[in-house]
Amino acid sequence: MLFQSLAYWLFAGSLAFASAIPASLIERQDGACTNTARTRQCWSDGYSISTDFDAKAPPAGTTVTYNLEITNVTKPHLDGTPGNREFQLINGQYPGPTIRAKWGDTIVVNVKNSMQDNGTGIHWHGIRQLNSCQHDGVPGVTECPIAPGKTRQYRFKATQFGTTWYHSHWSAQYGDGVLGTMIIDGPATANYDEDLGVLPITDYYHTPAFTLNEVAQHSQGGPPLPDNILVNGTHINANGGGKYAKMSVTKGKKYRIRIINTSVDSTFSVSLDGHPFTVMTADFVPIKTYVATQLTLAIGQRYDVMIEANQTVDNYWFRVGYGTACGGNNILSSGIQLGAILSYSGASNNNPTTTGVALRTTCVDEDRFSLVPFVPNTVPSSVVGTAGKIDLKLQTGNVVRWLLDGTPMIVDWNNPTLETTLAGSSNFYPNNNIHEMSTSNWYIWYIESTDGFQLPHPIHLHGHDFYVVGEGSGQWDGSVSSLNLNNPLRRDTTTMPVGGYLVLAFPADNPGTWVMHCHIAWHASQGLALQFLERKGEIQSVIGSTADFKQGCDEWDGYWFPGNHPYNMTDSGI
Repeated sequence: MLFQSLAYWLFAGSLAFASAIPASLIERQDGACTNTARTRQCWSDGYSISTDFDAKAPPAGTTVTYNLEITNVTKPHLDGTPGNREFQLINGQYPGPTIRAKWGDTIVVNVKNSMQDNGTGIHWHGIRQLNSCQHDGVPGVTECPIAPGKTRQYRFKATQFGTTWYHSHWSAQYGDGVLGTMIIDGPATANYDEDLGVLPITDYYHTPAFTLNEVAQHSQGGPPLPDNILVNGTHINANGGGKYAKMSVTKGKKYRIRIINTSVDSTFSVSLDGHPFTVMTADFVPIKTYVATQLTLAIGQRYDVMIEANQTVDNYWFRVGYGTACGGNNILSSGIQLGAILSYSGASNNNPTTTGVALRTTCVDEDRFSLVPFVPNTVPSSVVGTAGKIDLKLQTGNVVRWLLDGTPMIVDWNNPTLETTLAGSSNFYPNNNIHEMSTSNWYIWYIESTDGFQLPHPIHLHGHDFYVVGEGSGQWDGSVSSLNLNNPLRRDTTTMPVGGYLVLAFPADNPGTWVMHCHIAWHASQGLALQFLERKGEIQSVIGSTADFKQGCDEWDGYWFPGNHPYNMTDSGI
C-alpha cells in the first residue's frame, strides 16, 4: 500500500515535475501502479512511459481484427455545398473507421477492394512494421496493388503507442477519401480524465483527386487550390451550409485530444480559445510536456495534447489557420471561421463568440528544441562523416516531376521492390531511387535543394522514426558542431525548410524496403520519393512466409495484364 501511494505521488504531480522523474524510478513502479487518470505514466508490469519502445519488445497483447471495404460512392458534399461528389470510401464513411488497439496488440486488418476500376493498398502511417515490411502497404514497393474484387490481410504488431492514421498509398487515392485514423493506447506524459479521441483535419476539394492530380502534373502554375477544409469529416461552407465538428466537455475535467493533419496539400496551425495545449507527443514519440497556445502541423504530423476544461461554461472556437506561405484555399476569401467547436456541458447550441490568438501563416515545424523526447537517445558522432547527400530539384516541362539526385521515383505496380529482392535479384525497375543500407549501423542522410524554385516539403519515412539532427538555410557544411546528436527530436514526419537543408539519422535496425517521400500528395505523385533497401539479405528470414504476398501479385497480374483496366499509371504510382 505504501508502495502504491509512492507511485501515485510520483505520477500525480505537476507535468514539469513528472518530466524530471528518473527513468529507473518509473521502471521500478511499473509493477505497483496501473494506468489511471492520475497515473497515465504507468502501463503494466515492466512497462511505462520511460520504456524505450524501439529497444524493448512490447508487452504481451491480444489480437484485434478489423474489416475494411473500399467502394465507389457518390454522395453529397461533406461541407454541405449543394450537389454530389464522387468518393472512394472505407465502409461507406469519411473518415474511415478508427482502428484502436493497445500497446503490444497484434493488429489484423482485412481490406477488400470493391471498387470498379482502381487498385489500392493501405499504408499504416508511422507504424514501425518491425520485421513486417510486407504489410507496409505501398504498391510497387512492398506489395502489388489489391486488385478489384480481392482482399488482402495486413497483420502487424503495435510496438509503439499514440495516434496516427492509415491511408491509401495508390497514387492520389487518399484524396478521394481512402483514409482513417488509428489509436494505440499506452502510457502518456500528462494526466487526463477522458480521451476525446482523434481530430483529423484536412483540405477538401469539390473535384475528385484523380482529376486534380492530372491537372497538377501538367500545370506550370502549381496544383489547384482546395475548396474548403474538414475537421473530423465536416465543416460549414462559404454560404453557411454544412456544420462544424463539436467536442463536448464537462467543466473541471482534463481531456486528451489527438490532432492529425491528413491533408493532400495544406499546412495548418491550430489553437483553442482560452485553453492552452499541454503537448504530450510529436507523432508517435512521447515528449517532455510543454505548454503552447498554438501548434503547426505539416501533412502527416500528429500532436497529442491535454486541455483543462477550466473556463466559464460556454462554447469555444477550436481554430484552424492556414499556412498561406506554402499554399491557399478558396474558402479563405469567404471570411468564415475555420475550425470546430469545444462545447461545455450546459452551454447553448450557438456558435462561439470567443476570441483567441493570431494563428501563424508560416509552413515551419514546431521548434525541434521544444520537442524533447521523454526517453533519451543519442546519435553516435562517428557516423556524421559517412553522411549521404540527396539533392532535390524541380523539373518542369510537359509533365511536372520532382527529382532526387536527378531522378523521379516511378514504381512498377507489377514488379514491386520487395518481390525483386526476395527473388535474389538486383534487376529493379527504372527510376527506383533505391539507396541501400547493407549493415546494422547508424546512417545519416541529408537533403539539400539549391534549385531556383523552393517550397517546404513534409518529409515522411516508413519503417522508422528518424532523428532530426540538423536543419538550416543554404547548404550543410558537414560539421558535427552544426548538429544536435544528444537526444534530438524523433518523429516520422518533418518539414524540409525552404532554401535549406535537412539532416536525418536512424539506425538500420529493421530489414525491409522503406519509402521516404514528400507527403504533399501531388509531389509524391510527381516523383518526390526514394526507397531505402535495408539489409536486403535478411529480409526473407525476418518476414517469414511470403505466400500471401505472392498471391496478391498473382491476383493483380490477373487483373492488369489482360488489358481490361480502363486506367493506366500516369504518375509515380505512390
